[in-house]
Amino acid sequence: MTEHTKTDGLPEFEPQVLERAKPRSERMADNKIECNACPVLCQITAGRSGACDRYANVDGTLVRVDPVVLLRKTIDADAAVVPFAGRQNLSANEDEHSIASPEWSGDLLHANATFVTGVGSSTTYPDYKPAPFIVSSEAEGVDMVTVVTEGIFSYCSFKVKIDTDRYLGPEQANVRYKGEVIGHVTTAEYGSQMLSLGGVHHLTGGSKKEGRVTAEIMQLLGNKQAAEVTIDGGAQMVIQAGRAPIVNGVEEQRMRVGCGSATIGIFAKQLYGKVDEVIVVDDHITGVLTEHQAGRCLDMRPAGIKIRGRKSTPGRYFQVANPGTGWGGTDIVDPTSIIEGWDPDVAWPGLRLLMTSTTGEHSVWFVLDESLRMVEQTMPPEVRSVVERIGENCEPSLTTVLFLGGAGGSLRAGVTENPILLTQSIKKSLVNVTCGGAPAYIWPGGGITVMTDVMRMPDNSFGTVPTPAIVAPIEFTMRLDEYQALGGHMEYVRPLSAVLDYGAWHNEGAPVSRKWIEPISGNSWPAAVGPMLG
Repeated sequence: MTEHTKTDGLPEFEPQVLERAKPRSERMADNKIECNACPVLCQITAGRSGACDRYANVDGTLVRVDPVVLLRKTIDADAAVVPFAGRQNLSANEDEHSIASPEWSGDLLHANATFVTGVGSSTTYPDYKPAPFIVSSEAEGVDMVTVVTEGIFSYCSFKVKIDTDRYLGPEQANVRYKGEVIGHVTTAEYGSQMLSLGGVHHLTGGSKKEGRVTAEIMQLLGNKQAAEVTIDGGAQMVIQAGRAPIVNGVEEQRMRVGCGSATIGIFAKQLYGKVDEVIVVDDHITGVLTEHQAGRCLDMRPAGIKIRGRKSTPGRYFQVANPGTGWGGTDIVDPTSIIEGWDPDVAWPGLRLLMTSTTGEHSVWFVLDESLRMVEQTMPPEVRSVVERIGENCEPSLTTVLFLGGAGGSLRAGVTENPILLTQSIKKSLVNVTCGGAPAYIWPGGGITVMTDVMRMPDNSFGTVPTPAIVAPIEFTMRLDEYQALGGHMEYVRPLSAVLDYGAWHNEGAPVSRKWIEPISGNSWPAAVGPMLG
C-alpha cells in the first residue's frame, strides 16, 4: 500500500473521475483514499498520485490523470486535450477553438469517424467489473459495440527484430538492462537478429529489482523510447522502435540483401563477363560463384579456388568463420584469411576475383599474378556499380518492437461473464481485436494471445503498475447482436454520444480528459464492419 512520493502536482486538464472515495479503513488516514485499479491498493494522500503515476486523489475522489485517447478520421491539427462534457456544462479550460473542432456535436454521422481507444481508459480490476467503456455505434448501417479497457498484463513480452548482419550474441544468451536479466536472444531470421524481452518469469519469477527493471524497459520500448541493453558474450546496443539500432556505439545502416548464396544468385548475370570469380562472405552461407549453380548455368570457367568452411552443396559453404561484427556478420577482418589456396592446374594468372559482404559494405578486388598470388587492385567501375547495387538492395536497418500479450481474466470478465464465448467469437472472426486502435494479430490455439506493432499504436500507450505488470490498451469490436449472444454486459452499453458527453459508465457525469488523434497511417479503421458481418 504505497503512494508516489515524487508527484506533488496534478495535470492542468480535468482528470477522469473513476469512483468516489471508499469507506475509510480504520488504519487509513483521514486524507487518504484507496485505489483499487490494481492489486497494490495504494492509499493515496489528497493531492498526490499512486505508485504508478496514473491515479490520484483529488479532494477525496480517485481520478485517472491521463486523458482518454480517441481516434477521429479528420481533426483540427491544433485540437488538444479537452474534457468530456455536455455542451451546456463546459469546463473553464475550454475555449471556442477546442469546442469547435473536436467537441461532440450530436451528429450521428460523427460517430462513424470516432473510436474510443483503451489508452487512458482505466482498468477492470478487480476483474469482475465491466469494462469502463462499452460503446455502441453504427458502422455501414450495422449496430456495433466496442468494449474498451486498459489491460493489466503480467503475461506479456516484446519481440524485438533488429535488422543487422552484426553478431549480437549467441542464441539463448541473456539480455540485460541495468544489470538485470530481462530476456534472451532467440533464433536469427533472414537479415535480422531477434530478441525476446520481458515475460511473466522476469516480471514475477525473480527478484523485486528484476521485476521492476523488466517493467521499466518494457514501458520504454512500448512507448517508442530508447533503451540500452547488453547481451552476455555479445554486443552492447541501443534499441528503439522505428529507429536504426546502435551496436557497440555504431549506428547500423543496412540489412543484408540475402545470404551469400542468394547474393550470388541474384547478381550473377550482372557480374558475368566482368569477373572470373566472386566470393560473398556470410556468417551462415558463403557463396562461390563458379561452383554455384548460377555460375554453372552461365557456363563460367572453374577458378580452382579453395576456401575454408564446410561445403554444403556446390558453391555454398557453412562455417567459414566465427560470428562477429566484421565481413558478412563474421569475425573476419582480412577476407583473404578464408582462402586456403588455388589449384594451379585450374587457376590462371590474371584471374579477376571480387570479394564482397552480403551488404556490399565490405568489398575488395584482386588479380592473380604469375605466381597465383592475390594482388589487390583498384576495382573497375563496372564491378563497383554491381557492388553498389547490392547495397541499394539492402533495406535500411531498423528496430521493430512487437507487443505480445495474453488477454487474461480481467480483460475477458470486462466483456462478458462467460469468457469462453468471447474467445470462440474471436476465433470465428466475429470480433475485431485492436490495441489502441492498431490491428492485432491473434495467435492460433487456445486463449486470446495478441500481437501488434507498437509503431502502429498511439504514443505513450503503455504504462506499468508496481505488481509489477504492463498496462496496455485493448479493444473488442463486434456487432451488437453478437455481443448480446456472448453474454456481454448489455446493461452497461452506452451510445457513443453519451460516452462523449459523460465519459465512462462509473463517472457519475463528472468531466473527464480526452485527447483526439488521427488514425496512424496504414491502420484500417478499427470499427469497420469487415468480416464481422459474417
